[in-house]
Amino acid sequence: MIRKAKAVWHGTGRDGSGHLSSESGVLAATPYSFKTRFENEKGTNPEELIAAAHAGCFTMALAFGLQGAGFTPTELSTEAAVTLEAEGKGFRISKSVLTLRGKVPNLDEIGFARIAGEAEKNCPVSKVLNATLTLDARLIQ
Repeated sequence: MIRKAKAVWHGTGRDGSGHLSSESGVLAATPYSFKTRFENEKGTNPEELIAAAHAGCFTMALAFGLQGAGFTPTELSTEAAVTLEAEGKGFRISKSVLTLRGKVPNLDEIGFARIAGEAEKNCPVSKVLNATLTLDARLIQ
């Protein structure tokens, strides 16, 4: 399975702007810029999208883990907080912190923590930093 998204940017890093689109159409020319990334201008940014992907992926993996263990959650709520920090002349994403709150009948705290830990390790987005990265870069005329 391959999922695609596209970024288009015009101008410099600080003064330019761009938009993001996904093949599903959920993102459709969604604006992003220096100000949406490093200030509070309306729009999105890569770290916010990674946080949403991590929270969504983990929560779904947990739902499957709970189901496999014979439990049906009534609610799972996960917040992912992605940290972007300076590194040399650039930046790096240094961590993603998941905060989970769940309602799962007939499951104790120890069992919940164990199944959640397994879901965190097995969620594909949790594994993304160990993924193979490939770049095909070409100039166009």
